Amino acid sequence: MPDPRITRLADVLINYSCAVKPEEKILIEAIDVPHFFTSECVRLAREAGGLPIVKLESNEIKRAQMMHGSRASWEFVEACENHVMKQVDCYIGARGSFNVSELSDVPGDKQALYENTVWKNVHIVSRVKHTRWVVLRWPHPSMAQMAEMSTPAFEDYYFNVCTLDYARMAKAMIPLKVRMEQTDRVRLLGPRDTDLTFSIKGIPAVPCDGKLNIPDGEVFTAPVRESINGVIQYNAPSLYRGTTHTDVRFEFKNGKIVNATSSSTQKLNEVLDADAGARYCGEFAIGFNPYCTRPMKDILFDEKIAGSIHLTPGACYDDAPNGNKSDIHWDLVLIQRPEYGGGEMYFDDTLVRKDGEFVVDDLKGLNPASLTA
Repeated sequence: MPDPRITRLADVLINYSCAVKPEEKILIEAIDVPHFFTSECVRLAREAGGLPIVKLESNEIKRAQMMHGSRASWEFVEACENHVMKQVDCYIGARGSFNVSELSDVPGDKQALYENTVWKNVHIVSRVKHTRWVVLRWPHPSMAQMAEMSTPAFEDYYFNVCTLDYARMAKAMIPLKVRMEQTDRVRLLGPRDTDLTFSIKGIPAVPCDGKLNIPDGEVFTAPVRESINGVIQYNAPSLYRGTTHTDVRFEFKNGKIVNATSSSTQKLNEVLDADAGARYCGEFAIGFNPYCTRPMKDILFDEKIAGSIHLTPGACYDDAPNGNKSDIHWDLVLIQRPEYGGGEMYFDDTLVRKDGEFVVDDLKGLNPASLTA
C-alpha cells in the first residue's frame, strides 16, 4: 500500500496538472526517482483512461553522455527523444538527484551541447509548446541536505508544499495578474544597494497555479528588454550547471548585465557569456507559495518562496514575450521578507508589497495567512 501522500501527489499530477483524458498519450520521464512513485503515476494515468509510456533516466548516465558526447551523438539522442515527445499529449518530468553536484565537473561547452540540442529542441520547442506538461523534483536526502533539514522533516515540508489547494490559490492570483498588466514601471528596493527599475508595460502576466510546475505559486511576466537599470543583489543561493552560487549581484544598464559577481564569479560570467541574450532578462516573477519559506538550492521550490521575486537572465517565455532569445534561462531569487533583510516593491510609484507582505487590499489574498486560513 503506497504512502497516501504519494498517491495524493500523483493524483495532482495526473488529474489536475495534466488533466489526462481517455486515450490521451502521456510520457512519464523519471530521473533517479523511486519506482513506487512512477508506478503510482502509471496506475492513475490508466485509471484516467490515458496511455502512459515511461522513460527512466539517471544523472550518473547523463554525466557520462555529456563528458563523452559530441554534437552528432546529441543530435541522434534529440531525434529519438523528439520522435516520442511529438507523439504524446501530456508530459510529467519527475526529477530526482542523489548528488546535486553530479554535473559540476562537466565542462561548460559540453553542457552547452546538450542544452543546444536535446533541451532546446525536445523540451523548449516540442514539449513546452505542444504538450500539457508538469515538472517536479523528488525529495531525495540530497535535497534535505541542501535545505539543512532531516529527511523526515523535509519530506513533510515537501508534501505540504506540493499538494496544497492549487484551485484556491488560482482564484487569489487573478487580481495580481490584472494589476501587473496595468503596470508600466516596477521598482525593487532592498539591502546591500539593491535599487532596480524596469518596465513591464504591454507584456502579459501569467498565473502559475500547479498546471506546469509542482510546487507552484507565482505570477510571471517579462521586463521590457532594454528597460532595466540599477543594481540587484540576490540573497538565495542558486545551483546552476552543478555549481552553487551565493551573493549573486548584477548591475544593469539599459537592460544589459554590465557587471556580475558571485561566490563563483568566473563560472557566473561563463554562463552570461553563453550567447548574446544571456546578459538580458527574459522573466520577472513574484512568488507566494505559503509553504515555500526557505531557499534550498532547487529553483522549482525557491522561485515560489513566499515574499520573493525572481529576475531571470536569458530567454523569455512565449506566454510573456519580450523578444529576448537565449539558450540560458536562470531563475535567480531575491527574498524580501524581514528575516532576509526586507525590501519593497512598487508598481508605478504605488507600494504593493513591503517585507514580503502585500499591502494593497486586492492582493492581500495572496499573503500566507490568507492562503492557509
